[in-house]
Amino acid sequence: MHYDIFNGDADGIISLIQLRLNEPKQSTLVTGVKRNIQLLADIDANASDTLTVLDISMEKNSKALNALLEKGVKTFYVDHHRAGDIPESEHLTAMIDLDANTCTALIIDQYLKGKYRSWAICAAYGDNMIASAEKLADQAGYDATQKEQLKELGTLINYNGYGAAISDLHFDPAELYRLLLKYESPFDVIADPQSPYIKLQAAYQEDLNNALAIPAQYKSDLLSIFELPDQPWSRRISGVYGNLLANQQPDSAFAVLTQNAQNNYLVSLRAPLNNKQGAGDICSQFESGGGRAAAAGINQLPKNELNHFIELVEAHYKK
Repeated sequence: MHYDIFNGDADGIISLIQLRLNEPKQSTLVTGVKRNIQLLADIDANASDTLTVLDISMEKNSKALNALLEKGVKTFYVDHHRAGDIPESEHLTAMIDLDANTCTALIIDQYLKGKYRSWAICAAYGDNMIASAEKLADQAGYDATQKEQLKELGTLINYNGYGAAISDLHFDPAELYRLLLKYESPFDVIADPQSPYIKLQAAYQEDLNNALAIPAQYKSDLLSIFELPDQPWSRRISGVYGNLLANQQPDSAFAVLTQNAQNNYLVSLRAPLNNKQGAGDICSQFESGGGRAAAAGINQLPKNELNHFIELVEAHYKK
């Protein structure tokens, strides 16, 4: 049996699309909402099985990964998040790049020598790697309209991944992957009126309008914080809204807080676009936090720790 294990956001989904367009393969799909990254813990594989793991932190899955490798499970692992100690095993092929300007789909793009470049660019836009996406789009000869189309679709796929549970999402990420795999390029998705594009486009705009109506809860030269209510639309828009804010003011950090059922905050933190570092390190200081240099989050931030979070962010970017 082969398992395809991937993050439920644009980067994870599109990374797998590139691989399976290149090498179709029957597989068991293992994914979830974007924040569900400890996906290897649910894998019951043995030495006759194989794994492809995309866009989930090796550090957060180290215990399960080591157990699988010890059983002889051949694993192909590609990611750009905190990796921790990469196991030395003949059963592991790891392509890990922590550069703040790359994402898993761009690593796959290099691996496939640009065979599905339009999909890789779409993923980079969706993961808010705007400069990297623009550079590749220019090299590919795309005009302004084409670049905007790739950016919009990438953003919409990414938007679909945010939520506390699959029930918050418009599409289960596994189903969205299956639907998108039918298309050779993102432009084919946009051209098809029956594709997921139209539904996601309308839903995104409605959720974004709700978010834009809420003023900043906290604002300084270094950080702005927006607090959203405990609602499905808030959970869906939180990460993509953080990206939008970061692009509007590239010298400031942004945090979008969403109240949850435990009366804590779900936190999406974006480092300043002009200083894309530190977000993962900051969020990792909290028990349920993690991420990468430019974008990170905390699943459960007690409200009485918000001031401490603000102090950490401002101290970091004041350097």
